[in-house]
Amino acid sequence: MSRDKAVARAEAHFDTGAFKADLARRVAIPTESQNPDRAADLARYVEEEMRPVLEAMGFTCEILHQPPGKGPFLYAERIEDPGLVTVLGYGHGDAIRGLDDAWKEGLSPWELVERDGLWYGRGTVDNKGQHSINIAGLRAVLEERGKLGFNAKYIIEMGEEVGSPGLRELCAAHREKFRADVLIASDGPRLSISRPTIFLGARGGYAMDIWIDAREGGHHSGNFGGLLANPGIELAHALACITGPKGEIRIPEWTPGTIPDSVKRVLAEIEVKADPGGPELDPWWGEPGMTMAEKVYGWSSFQILAFKCGNPEGPVNAVPPNAWARGQLRFVVGVDPQDILPALRRHLDAHGFERVQIAKARDEVFAATRLDPDHPWVHWAVDSITRTTGGKPAILPNLGGSLPNDIFAEILELPTIWVPHSYPGCSQHAPNEHMPAAIAREGLAIMAGLYWDLGEAQTPPAAAS
Repeated sequence: MSRDKAVARAEAHFDTGAFKADLARRVAIPTESQNPDRAADLARYVEEEMRPVLEAMGFTCEILHQPPGKGPFLYAERIEDPGLVTVLGYGHGDAIRGLDDAWKEGLSPWELVERDGLWYGRGTVDNKGQHSINIAGLRAVLEERGKLGFNAKYIIEMGEEVGSPGLRELCAAHREKFRADVLIASDGPRLSISRPTIFLGARGGYAMDIWIDAREGGHHSGNFGGLLANPGIELAHALACITGPKGEIRIPEWTPGTIPDSVKRVLAEIEVKADPGGPELDPWWGEPGMTMAEKVYGWSSFQILAFKCGNPEGPVNAVPPNAWARGQLRFVVGVDPQDILPALRRHLDAHGFERVQIAKARDEVFAATRLDPDHPWVHWAVDSITRTTGGKPAILPNLGGSLPNDIFAEILELPTIWVPHSYPGCSQHAPNEHMPAAIAREGLAIMAGLYWDLGEAQTPPAAAS
């Protein structure tokens, strides 16, 4: 019985093809949470696929709905001794729409296909593959040690891709049930395909609609050009005042003002560069004077996700009646999400764009979170991963994207450690989503090592959480 043997068990689970078979079965369930016709598949994933797996590992499972009639959430727990350290795991079994017709020839979102060391299929990285790796790592430790040596709890939700409706309420209603010492979960990408990574929180996400309704109907551009304001031009100028020409944010309330020293220190060790197959990066874009790592992990960024004016598919000779854009702010700790929209209103008015209307685009707003890089659980996780892989993982103070991490950090008051099993070029949310087989195998080893170490006496004391 040893740590090395537990890690070897996890690697053997990959080498025999058993892990790939498990993931293929899960990918085949079309869990599109954005598609109301898939409600039965969402329930099937947790009830028929994941629940039996966890129950076979000695977990007590229940399906929770919050609010009643919504969900489902799978909650599982294995309590070996109330005095032991308790870890909460999290994953989501829902996926975005398959976009079936847009995949490469011979590929399907609902079939796991391997090509050139890449496993294609919807959910391979977001998030079926990632929580499958973690659960398999738990099982490797359980089989090798005969017990976990700690208490484990797990939540699998089926609505993350539509904003995690009900998750906040679920955790608030079951704070005692979900109580733990640390969250260890997996989502999002590594820093790069070759470097194991941990991140300690997430940037917040705030989507907004920005538009001008000038009048009813279009009017002939020859007869009325120069007489009627063009909402497309007007809105373009309004959007241009939000950032500089290179993307630097011009609304002070949308940035943290400064980057904390502990965050700057860990980011100084991070080199952000393009992965093979990924887009070429633009080092001239974003906040001037910052490193690439600081721009994406330590600062805020604003994007225009869509812009519509007139009829793009068939332009006509008319001054359009309206124009609309969807904006998105990714923000870090230090930005007040309650002031994002009011600050935009003040900024637009100060620049003469009173006619521009704004509104929050969706009810759910992801808050920004960040565990201090000097927290004892961070040092523990880094040491464990280093021991398994032989190299220090990249430490990101927060993910560049957004996750419902604030629910765990603020409602459940947990230190949060995320260990991603993906990479930036994985085509997450796009056709041809894929997981590199090498990351899957290494991820299994990493998680088996982490879970083994949770059962040892060297974990941070509960007081540290």
